[in-house]
Amino acid sequence: MRPYALGGRRGIALVAVLWIIASLAIVVGGVQLSVRSELRIVGTSRQTVESVALGEAAVMLALQDMVAGGERLTRQVVREYGYLGKAIPVEITPLNGLIDLNRASEGLLASMYAIGGGLSPQVAASLAGATVQMRAQRDILGRELGFEAIQDLLQVPGVDYDLYARLSPLMTVESQGGGKVNPLAAPEEVLVVLAGGNASYAQAIRSRRDTGAGISEIDTTVLNGEFISVSATTRYRILARVASSDGGGVAVSRYVDLRPDNQSGMPWRIFNAEHWMIVPR
Repeated sequence: MRPYALGGRRGIALVAVLWIIASLAIVVGGVQLSVRSELRIVGTSRQTVESVALGEAAVMLALQDMVAGGERLTRQVVREYGYLGKAIPVEITPLNGLIDLNRASEGLLASMYAIGGGLSPQVAASLAGATVQMRAQRDILGRELGFEAIQDLLQVPGVDYDLYARLSPLMTVESQGGGKVNPLAAPEEVLVVLAGGNASYAQAIRSRRDTGAGISEIDTTVLNGEFISVSATTRYRILARVASSDGGGVAVSRYVDLRPDNQSGMPWRIFNAEHWMIVPR
């Protein structure tokens, strides 16, 4: 065998070995990166599960207090509960303080789309009409189908997820009232809708309301009178926010009726449950 041929083969073998070593290094590095990523995912998932559990515990404590005290709230309140060393604010909102997709007038829905959704009056009016048409659809027995959950709003043509995300804190489908909103119970975002988009009016009403003032002591003339009515209810949204170290967290909500549930024997009935991530600001 000629010397140059042997040397050439050795050179090729050396290059091959170096390629193999480089490839193994890339594979090992990729595996390490994958493991670190999976560990981060597992850590985040565990934190989320723990936060949801803390939120659920705070909601249950709020429910127990309401039942034990025989409360029937007509206004939105915020209470703080401590659980496992963590302070958790819980917001209790009578459902008649939200805009009911199944009962709100077309005018109120148009205001919700325009002010809460940031749409033009023309587009808002069109979507309000489409919403009324959809909820009025009937089943084979002639009963109105309505919306079973606020997520059903995504079925209305023209409603995308971004619009739904802006509107979801304002809505319910379970108030079982007359379709008007109780300004004592309404979150500030809903008050803005009732005030025709005037945020300063809404903030002033909420500030006055938070002092414990009754409806006769609050100037509601700045709100659209066609959309408001003060009434009691047994149905509430109980919302717990569990903060994380990065400024985000998890929100846990339960929609409840404080009338006893004869089937389960519980002193309340939970008819909707949700949780979602709070994005850090």
